[in-house]
Amino acid sequence: MKWFWVLGLVALSECLVTVTAGESHTPCKKMTTISAPPPSRSFFDKDTLAYVGTISIGTPPQEFKVIFDTGSSDLWVPSVYCSSPACANHNVFNPLRSSTFRISGRPIHLQYGSGTMSGFLAYDTVRFGGLADVAQAFGLSLREPGKFMEYAVFDGILGLAYPSLSLRGTVPVFDNLWKQGLISQELFAFYLSKKDAEGSVVMFGGVDHSYYSGDLNWVPVSKRLYWQLPMDSISMNGEVIACDGGCQAIIDTGTSLLIGPSHVVFNIQMIIGANRSYSGEYVVDCDAANTLPDIVYTINGIDYPVPASAYIQEGPQGTCYSGFDESGDSLLVSDSWILGDVFLRLYFTVFDRENNRIGLALAV
Repeated sequence: MKWFWVLGLVALSECLVTVTAGESHTPCKKMTTISAPPPSRSFFDKDTLAYVGTISIGTPPQEFKVIFDTGSSDLWVPSVYCSSPACANHNVFNPLRSSTFRISGRPIHLQYGSGTMSGFLAYDTVRFGGLADVAQAFGLSLREPGKFMEYAVFDGILGLAYPSLSLRGTVPVFDNLWKQGLISQELFAFYLSKKDAEGSVVMFGGVDHSYYSGDLNWVPVSKRLYWQLPMDSISMNGEVIACDGGCQAIIDTGTSLLIGPSHVVFNIQMIIGANRSYSGEYVVDCDAANTLPDIVYTINGIDYPVPASAYIQEGPQGTCYSGFDESGDSLLVSDSWILGDVFLRLYFTVFDRENNRIGLALAV
């Protein structure tokens, strides 16, 4: 199995905040879907990496490790009142220790593919990178059933998708950063290092051009819910193998793999010589990472090659796994894709809310 990468939060300036990576050896299991309200989506994928950072909530601050997730919009962390074993293994928020805490009394329920999080809505000051987001709505869990959260290295989730995906009547963290004048540009960007545990960053309010080469290629968002865009095709050796005639793709930092329709992904697994193991993963000959051709994602007329060394991932004991996974029924439309960290480690990505567009460039 692969491991989580744990990211610590530091401030580069008052308007550009970066997240830099460390490493933690906690195995990642598959988790599909956090959605409030529905529909569901693929969120975590088996045996891969996840990127998280440290934030604090309350006055004085209480620290939590959260996933910076462009595929959801809500912030939540465990509460001291949570009765699940998962909460016993994680940092929990104690409202009685915060002088700025305000409760709404409204119950919330977030649905996962492998379980649920039930709790209540509250408001408090959220801090990271020297920024203080005042009166931010966030969820506090009372129950987190299932084994996934029990062994996860992160405490909660910080969603960065559109407000239309958030809990009704709440304003997501990024929107509050902008409304409170804490960032100078209404955008954020991700650089996920493919070389080692160090160097991965998320930037708020600006773009550091040293993290990519060439120009940013801008693509308009096709639906303001997830960070969704139109994709032209997916090809190998010049032959279209998926998304023939066009489809939709969601750019999702909370998903580790390349997720697509079940029947299409099955065909790709056969093309790359992947075989399903007894535990359900698709295993590939490690030598194939040096011999198989690129799989090319064409978006807005621009080709984005994903080499075999990226879509074949080596795990412990020399076992190699396919970087593709099947969506089942979790996608919004039958022929849509989720481009997760396998893709994002190759391409620096800017999420521009002011202009409702996504910028892609080759990561350095």
